[in-house]
Amino acid sequence: MEAEVSHEEPEAEPTPPPVVPLLEPADGVPPVVDTPAALAATVAAFAAGTGPVAVDAERASGYRYGQRTYLVQLRREDAGTALIDPIALPDLSALSDALVGVEWVLHAASQDLPGLAEQGMRPSRVFDTELAARLLGMERVGLAAVVADTLGLGLAKEHSAVDWSTRPLPPEWLRYAALDVEVLVEVRQVLAERLAVSGKAEWARQEFEAVRTAPPPVPRAEPWRRVSGLHTIRDARRLAVVRELYATRDRNARERDISPGRVLPDAAIVAAAQAMPRTVGQLTALPAFMGKGTRRRAALWQGAIDRATALPEAELPATRGPASDGPPPPRAWADRDPAAAARLAAARAVVAELSEQHTVPVENLLQPDLLRRLCWSPPAPLDAAAVAATLTAGGARAWQVELLADRLAAAFATA
Repeated sequence: MEAEVSHEEPEAEPTPPPVVPLLEPADGVPPVVDTPAALAATVAAFAAGTGPVAVDAERASGYRYGQRTYLVQLRREDAGTALIDPIALPDLSALSDALVGVEWVLHAASQDLPGLAEQGMRPSRVFDTELAARLLGMERVGLAAVVADTLGLGLAKEHSAVDWSTRPLPPEWLRYAALDVEVLVEVRQVLAERLAVSGKAEWARQEFEAVRTAPPPVPRAEPWRRVSGLHTIRDARRLAVVRELYATRDRNARERDISPGRVLPDAAIVAAAQAMPRTVGQLTALPAFMGKGTRRRAALWQGAIDRATALPEAELPATRGPASDGPPPPRAWADRDPAAAARLAAARAVVAELSEQHTVPVENLLQPDLLRRLCWSPPAPLDAAAVAATLTAGGARAWQVELLADRLAAAFATA
């Protein structure tokens, strides 16, 4: 008997609604706030506003030294939108004081909060729309993608990487900046509803608070070891050249307020260390030093090379970087500690399963570094209470500990 063949058409996937371009702010583009009088009026308006305040900041990454903020954008119900020049008005603490107790809505808050703090702006509460999107398992978490998903609006991002230190700022850039906060509060409302429905509202609250209260990163002991291409250099003398060129570049970039990569690319530093030129002529003959700006300061770079070349052996850097306080790379675990390797494999399986079950990215369920540390140096006894204590001491949030501690302890017991 022949099997019955179905002639039904497969069910078509629903067509996503069309995205409507968001081209102009509803209230128009406001003038830039760049005088004390205009700032005072803005402070009064936002103090009288209602509901959460949308906040964004623009930097000049890749153009200027450091991560300084060059434009602050805010929008609040009954207050409208404000575009503030923090170069003309470096102290914005009065605005921050006017918003004490108000929830700040930011996208990727960890990127903007350090720069805002330099202007005296520190929130009492935060809602991070990017982090909310991650917890909800959204495939794309950029601002434009989240706006399209939640509101069906198209947000252009063509000016995201421009030099925001430019003065005066072009009108089209200001329009872009105003649009970045135009619908951020509305996006927050949709995401908050989704978090509540999915049972993740408390998870999000804990994550937002962790971002708000995060301490500044600890400075690296030897930042020059992060030069791209350093792995091609093995001997200490050439490493000394890299170190000296890096330090010279950093001083020059800081003095000129230019991104270090624009002063001297990493590729040029590595090329010089490999070639070890003894004269400016030899240096400028290298392809990496044939650029106009690089050649203009060739004597500066050759001086750095000469200083490194003249160093006594005792002052040369170690061929290996400073020892990390963390575990070795996981690829070495099987040979060095098979039991730790087994624990890590079991732990990763648990995290992967929970990630799929709750549609939360693995890295948002638990920091990978903390998981590796737990597996490499486990507590004793290795039970749920000890695992929970270790995770908490390592910075895991309560929801992560509740979700993972028992499961990890059980996995370790069978590993």
